[in-house]
Amino acid sequence: MRNLWIFISRYNAFFLFLIFEGIGLFIYVKYNSFQQATFINSANQLTGYSYARVNELQSYISLREENEKLASANAQLRGELKSAFYIDTLGKRKVNDTVYKQQYVYIPARVINNSINRRNNYLTINRGGDDGIKKGQGVICAQGVVGIVMFVGPHMSVVRSLLHKDSKFSAMLASNKAIGSMVWSDDLDPHKGLLLDVTNNIKPHVGELVVTSGYSLFPAGIPYGKVSNTHAKGGGFFLNMEIALSVDFSKLQYVDVVIDKFAEEQAGLEAQEKKDEQ
Repeated sequence: MRNLWIFISRYNAFFLFLIFEGIGLFIYVKYNSFQQATFINSANQLTGYSYARVNELQSYISLREENEKLASANAQLRGELKSAFYIDTLGKRKVNDTVYKQQYVYIPARVINNSINRRNNYLTINRGGDDGIKKGQGVICAQGVVGIVMFVGPHMSVVRSLLHKDSKFSAMLASNKAIGSMVWSDDLDPHKGLLLDVTNNIKPHVGELVVTSGYSLFPAGIPYGKVSNTHAKGGGFFLNMEIALSVDFSKLQYVDVVIDKFAEEQAGLEAQEKKDEQ
């Protein structure tokens, strides 16, 4: 307190100047209509600018919450698409919605770790076993296929990215349903994949869409990307082609985990088939 009084007494002239300056300005504005209007207008502009900046800050702070709400809404809407259902009837040309039964459910998740510059890339999501996630489930985003769940904890999971040397998914050309296998490019380009083993009687063209076949993990029609080169090396009796991937893995923030209600039944039946063959 003593130091404060010493400071004030030392600079008392300056403080008196500020006080009288403020009084003079107040009188000048109060008793001159033009100056008063100008002051009020300037004050309103300053207040409006301040409110706008505060609103932008509040919007930015709440952006993550809004994104998570949108991700949840997108997952719900994706689960209502007809690709998430199967038809529980045969021999009918006209089908009512009551015969559609849901096969796929989607759980939204946020990406909390990710890599794209390795030979084996993974990403971590903030959903785990407590949320219904299991090993072997497919993962997608709004742009297309992301990968497959490999390790599951109670609250988070690790996903093997499409950008992994061991990733291999069933795929098809959207135009003619020709089946092949989608893998990552050998040159480790995070924007490029390879569609392998398409029958050589097919005539693909650059720009043609490549999507999931519906044979495993994902419903049919989820994008992988577009054909960028129809003359990839190798193949023999089959065609290999380069694919420009639709997902930018460097910008992944939100994904959906695909829950196939029939996955366990299918896996069990196919395991029995392999035993019979042996």
